[in-house]
Amino acid sequence: MRRCLPVYALFSSSSSPLLVSWLSAASALHRVHQSTAFISQRGQNYLSAPSLPTLQRHFHHSTSFRHISHQASKHPDELPQSSTTAKSSPSKPKMSKKSPKSNSPPGPPHAPSSLFPSTAIDPTRTKLLTPSTPLPRPPHSLSNPHILYWMMRDVRTVDNWALLFAQSLAVQHSIPLRVAYVLPPPPAIEPQEGDDGLPPNPADMSPTERHGTFTLEGLRLVADELNRVGVTLDVLRPPSRDDVGKTMHAHVTSCHHEAVAVVCDMSPLRRTRQWIEGQTVPLLEGENVPVYQVDAHNIVPVWMASNKREVGARTLRPKIHGVFGRYCCTFPEFVGNAHLEGKEASMGQETTHDWEGYKAFMKLDESIKSVPGMKAGREAAMARWKEFCTSKQQGLKNFDTLRNDPNYSSVCTNLSPYINHGQISFQRLSLEVRALKTHPNGTAAFIEEGVVRRELSDNFVYYTPDGYDSLEGAADWARESLELHAQDEREHLYTWRELERGETHDDLWNAGQLQLVREGGLHGFMRMYWAKKILEWTISPSYALATAQYFNDRYAYDGNDPNGFVGVGWSIMGIHDMGWKERPIFGKIRYMNYAGCKRKFKIDSFVARYKGAKENAVKAERAAAVKSKNGSDSLSGKKRKA
Repeated sequence: MRRCLPVYALFSSSSSPLLVSWLSAASALHRVHQSTAFISQRGQNYLSAPSLPTLQRHFHHSTSFRHISHQASKHPDELPQSSTTAKSSPSKPKMSKKSPKSNSPPGPPHAPSSLFPSTAIDPTRTKLLTPSTPLPRPPHSLSNPHILYWMMRDVRTVDNWALLFAQSLAVQHSIPLRVAYVLPPPPAIEPQEGDDGLPPNPADMSPTERHGTFTLEGLRLVADELNRVGVTLDVLRPPSRDDVGKTMHAHVTSCHHEAVAVVCDMSPLRRTRQWIEGQTVPLLEGENVPVYQVDAHNIVPVWMASNKREVGARTLRPKIHGVFGRYCCTFPEFVGNAHLEGKEASMGQETTHDWEGYKAFMKLDESIKSVPGMKAGREAAMARWKEFCTSKQQGLKNFDTLRNDPNYSSVCTNLSPYINHGQISFQRLSLEVRALKTHPNGTAAFIEEGVVRRELSDNFVYYTPDGYDSLEGAADWARESLELHAQDEREHLYTWRELERGETHDDLWNAGQLQLVREGGLHGFMRMYWAKKILEWTISPSYALATAQYFNDRYAYDGNDPNGFVGVGWSIMGIHDMGWKERPIFGKIRYMNYAGCKRKFKIDSFVARYKGAKENAVKAERAAAVKSKNGSDSLSGKKRKA
């Protein structure tokens, strides 16, 4: 499961069953209106999704629809207050009674409509990154012309809109398709703990063996799949992180294979955007090579779901509802270079990959090892998915009732590593779970988390490029509240290294940390408690944020992605949340405590699964008592001001 702070991490929060009702009805009415409901947008025709009011009228007399609407009124942003001393809750925000508009907000410049001979791919899923160069170069003027797909976030050949668009361009121009993947260059100097005691920024570090092996195993499988359909995969190794753009430019303009156009997928993370938009695009635009970006990760493209940073799920949800039927459609088949004949069609067999060399180039951190039994790739992911959908005791059947109990981790899909690494498409999962037409409550919760919550995370990071991983990204009320209470007295204080080892007085927290370290993931409900206690037990909110992000990005298979940054941010700085009753340390940030967890699930059962969790808590309590008695000034375990 995702590093699942239940509200944002994948598949872990309260549901919105109204969405599923809307989806099912949209699918049914699709056939009814397919001859009359076309709308014209940017030169292409698309089936317009039925509006929410239309569906409400259609089901006005349906008992099930009224029941679902009633359940949807239980707003998923609002989790029970866990404090035993502050039980008051904020009033529920009023939902707008206005119907969501069915048309999308104005988006960025897209690829020209002339590049879409059919309606299989929606032009608004694309973004033109080279406005002065909108059209591909003439192939006849180039040496060995081809279409290049720069694969980054979406490492798969199946259900990949970016790869499908690149294939379409190759077919239109009767030239080969090639794929490139850029290995992340290791830092020149491995960063260490800062003078302020903060852990190093994971984005500046070499990947862990855990992440690197999972990435390369998935890439190896993709290379084999591409080879079978005659497509070459080129793995590039830039000399430094400042040379990614130069390396891609040299590859695109090589006399051995010149690109007519470049297609890339979309990641809202800062470093990836710098490599694409900051380094590569200016160089390619100077060569008159167009670059088309395709959001192949979200069902509704991030720039079409909204043109601004949203306050929360309650504001993004109706926007997604209004266009969901347009974008959640079946995928065309990827056939690679089947349009070519003879020698050109077999060009995928030309490249020999040095997988051990790739691993050595990345200089993986061997201190964080792969989890035994963790397999990469689409086949492994879909096996998990099948088990989730068909299990008679856990999985989808009980997802809506048991997913927030850490003792039932198998109720969750545990697919977030595969979604994060782009090895499967959530749109595929959405299509399949809706087709099952079983367990409507579980399906509703699953869709709510996978669509609204996950895409809300991308929205936040995409529209907060410089502050999504710092307190600068917090709302004013949250940042001001945290600053006001930054010097409040802490009963327990720990360094990030003590926390990393799970050496606190709290056996439940220790168990969660050990789960993350040993298993490469943390249960959704536990992750929320885990992050909030880091805020409570460290010297400042900034220290807490850096520590939680460090643990998440270094240990979790699904780390270093928008869901992670938003999940940690929700717990520590109130991202997409509201102000709660003010209290020490937390200010107006939502509070959780041990007693609240004890009321929700059997803590002892969870703790018993992780050897050392309880023992470390006993040792920490004893050490704190000794230090208190001796008047020690140690940072850890002593009641003092931050």
